[in-house]
Amino acid sequence: MNFCKLGLAVIEIEAQAVYELSQRINGEFEKACHSLLACRGRVIVTGMGKSGHIGGKIAATFASTGTPAFFLHPGEASHGDFGMITAQDVVVAISNSGSTNEIVTLLPLIKRLSVPLIALTGNKDSAIAQYADIHLDLSIKQEACPLGLAPTTSTTVALVMGDALAIALLQARGFSAEDFARSHPGGTIGKRLLLHIDALCHENDEIPIVTEDATVNDALIEVTAKKLGMTCVVNSLGCLTGIYT
Repeated sequence: MNFCKLGLAVIEIEAQAVYELSQRINGEFEKACHSLLACRGRVIVTGMGKSGHIGGKIAATFASTGTPAFFLHPGEASHGDFGMITAQDVVVAISNSGSTNEIVTLLPLIKRLSVPLIALTGNKDSAIAQYADIHLDLSIKQEACPLGLAPTTSTTVALVMGDALAIALLQARGFSAEDFARSHPGGTIGKRLLLHIDALCHENDEIPIVTEDATVNDALIEVTAKKLGMTCVVNSLGCLTGIYT
């Protein structure tokens, strides 16, 4: 079995679907961006199954690029979590079929709140697409799965559309690398942009110091006490003459 050939076929199918998606970036996409940009609350992303997993990633990308967002599981929404949605929010619903029952159940509740609904579906004639204020067409010709069952191409185009929205909004907001770092204080980017030298420096009694006539035992005690793995060695004038580790 030629695994490289099989893998390449998947990539080619999905790449073609992404190209076709790019031809559908139109006025509806523009309207979606304006709606999200005008949102005074948070963007609530929802989806079931694999669409839900993609929705979680899209929400995370929104949140880290200047658009406050979180993922809401549609099943849990019907059992109390719908209370997380406020009238200031925008809902983004992802469903390849456009008829996911858990989301369809929420549609009247969303309408009652007068919350804008942006639908990402693969069927423009579906219930969710028709109910939405804005519909982004994610239709595909085929899944990469040879059985036509496992969500593959459909989840890829959904993820790409989410990235397109998030990055378009990032640029519209003038979101900078410094802003990005503030969302990632624990990452390499955050440390590189936010960590200043004064946060690493020690001063006064925090600095381990011994004199030149100190014993090795004295130096070890100082190293252990100040917990820096070393101690400065100074002469009688207080000038640094060495480092003991």
